[in-house]
Amino acid sequence: MNALWVSLTAMGARRSLGTLANVNQLDGFDCPGCAWPDPEGHRSMAEFCENGAKAVASEATRARADPAFFGAHSVADLADRSDMGLEHAGRLTHPMLLDEGATHYRPIEWSEAFAIIAGELRSLPTPDAATFYTSGRTSNEAAFVYQLFVRRFGTSNLPDCSNMCHESSGVGLIESIGVGKGTVTLEDFDHADSIWIIGQNPGTNHPRMLGTLARAARRGCEIVSVNPLREVAMEGFRHPQEPLDVLGRTTRIASMFVPVRINGDIAFFKGVMKEVLEEDARRGDGAAVVDRDFIRDRTEGFEAFAADLRAESWEVILGQSGLTRAQVRGAAEVFMRSRRAIFCWAMGITQHASAVGNVQTIANLALLGGHVGRKGAGLCPVRGHSNVQGDRTMGVSERMPGWFLDALGKEFAFEPARGHGLDAVESIRAMHEGRVRVFVGLGGNFVGASPDTALTAAALRRCSLTVQVSTKLNRSHLVTGRRALILPCLGRTERDRGAGGERFVSVEDSMGKVHASRGVLEPASEHLLGEVAIVARLARATLGPSDALEWERFEADYDRIRDRIGRVVPGFQGYNGRVRQPGGFYVPNGPRDGVFTTPTGRARFVAHPIPRWALEPDRLLLMTIRSHDQFNTTVYGDGDRYRGVRAGRRVIFMSSEDLASRGLRTGDRVDITSHFGGRARTAHGFTAAEYDIPRGCAAAYFPETNVLVPIDSVAAGSNQPASKSIVVTVHRASAPVGAASENTRRTSR
Repeated sequence: MNALWVSLTAMGARRSLGTLANVNQLDGFDCPGCAWPDPEGHRSMAEFCENGAKAVASEATRARADPAFFGAHSVADLADRSDMGLEHAGRLTHPMLLDEGATHYRPIEWSEAFAIIAGELRSLPTPDAATFYTSGRTSNEAAFVYQLFVRRFGTSNLPDCSNMCHESSGVGLIESIGVGKGTVTLEDFDHADSIWIIGQNPGTNHPRMLGTLARAARRGCEIVSVNPLREVAMEGFRHPQEPLDVLGRTTRIASMFVPVRINGDIAFFKGVMKEVLEEDARRGDGAAVVDRDFIRDRTEGFEAFAADLRAESWEVILGQSGLTRAQVRGAAEVFMRSRRAIFCWAMGITQHASAVGNVQTIANLALLGGHVGRKGAGLCPVRGHSNVQGDRTMGVSERMPGWFLDALGKEFAFEPARGHGLDAVESIRAMHEGRVRVFVGLGGNFVGASPDTALTAAALRRCSLTVQVSTKLNRSHLVTGRRALILPCLGRTERDRGAGGERFVSVEDSMGKVHASRGVLEPASEHLLGEVAIVARLARATLGPSDALEWERFEADYDRIRDRIGRVVPGFQGYNGRVRQPGGFYVPNGPRDGVFTTPTGRARFVAHPIPRWALEPDRLLLMTIRSHDQFNTTVYGDGDRYRGVRAGRRVIFMSSEDLASRGLRTGDRVDITSHFGGRARTAHGFTAAEYDIPRGCAAAYFPETNVLVPIDSVAAGSNQPASKSIVVTVHRASAPVGAASENTRRTSR
């Protein structure tokens, strides 16, 4: 009902029904929300979740942030609004320019906007003095053309939102199994006998996944939830589209809850595997609980891995995981009963200093039982944005492998830059140090998504130009370089017309399936351009008329882009025909078929030490989380009914013991200070709330707490911000109620 009310309020009754009926349908548009895959064959009339409906309503809203809106509101005025207030301003309708020293954005023509950007880019001392960010909402076609333009311009500076969410998954899995993606399909969930949900809250971040899990639970599949927070949706779920659930049936999804300490995952899983190996030795050859044939024939590194497990002490395992031996043993027994296990994870695993080790430890467990390349089993990093995985497949990365650059260079007759470019964290540092002077963002909210909010804001302000390609107003439009441009683009819900009629784009879901997306609504403004058009015109303006590439032809006909993709990206041969098939096609994935694409052709066991946390008595380990009424940095409402928060987002969840030891109670106002490298960062004006979370741990919403995340606290190997391993102290607020302003707002000024 909440989603229906939001839709009706934003779109009206007729527009709501017509739009929502096309979400995730075979001939409709892909939801602009999460990347959870669509079912094969028959799809329900309402193939979306509550948050998906809110994402659609947000994009299809009748509200407009037009030139009159910007004329009435200065940048300083807008900076005082909350993130939710900016979201509610409505769709952007015109290209807008913030001149140097100006207080207000003003409308400009597209040609002038492209000339300004091209002039800034051509005046740089080196192409590496610009960085080009991409968000997960970008289509495959736009992403491919974007990275082609950037590489033809002469740089590999292509940071993207993966750098801040699943970079650790890609790095870890490539080394372990040869592919930086998961190995399962949606159908596998119908055959698994155990599903492990690790560092992930499907109820908030991937709600459609709950229907898949509920079906599995009802047929007897054991579902293990490994999470510091006991999430309500994993305890009981009612599917809003199933009659029995509407009448009151509740499905308990998690059959086992493992309340691991924050960043205690390696300790926990090493404990599970230690139990498994010890049990396997006790049982002998006649009743093995590990897949010895698989390990012998398909893997390497097992002996060193097993020796590392044998040397690990139970004292360290239990101390760092925060669990009892019985809890670890119970999870091990689930694993030993399983013949087809799926392991799912999200940012609760990937946003730690040990994140790559976390991912590879999960992979070790899967390999121990031969649960890769088997029906109903595999590895499943759950991506949080609708096409973040597709962007990477299309070449949006600061460190694409040599084979991709070879193929791209051959197809387009140029030599791409070979050195690693700047990722998101490195781009922030480079802007702060003056080495990068131009920032271009193709979608997203870079300020809201990035760590160390004050430093990120200062870095952007040192640029000569910042450019944001967007559908809605967000914080990144208010934290700018000396000049700033807002380039409004078509949304996923809108028709994209060219000379030959309506066009479609394509996306890749979290399980590697590529399919078409066709908008159904009239554009919010006649002045909007599609992302491909924006990139193509920018490329022509920057590279000049002498550049031989067919930028105008790309804009006119997306089939031409897909033809070129088919000759560059493996598995995309015949792209135009295959993407037009109902439901699309799967990207090739060797490990899914039991073929490991590592240098040796074998999957690798990679042992990692247990992270040791010895916090001082007054300190906690804080993780950032999302509310139920939020998608990434987009905030739809200021409550979180799943966690009992009725209003307000500046909340810190703590155990009853940690509250009591600090003389605090639920409702008290507190400040939070993070400690890293001898420097303190403080977020003011939070409300303490008691929650079921292990002692010594705490949780709070982002982006409000991004100010606490140190820029130098990153995952080894992936350079991903460690937004879920923040050492903090909590103390009574230094300002009276209502006096503390939001840190994210202050950085806008």
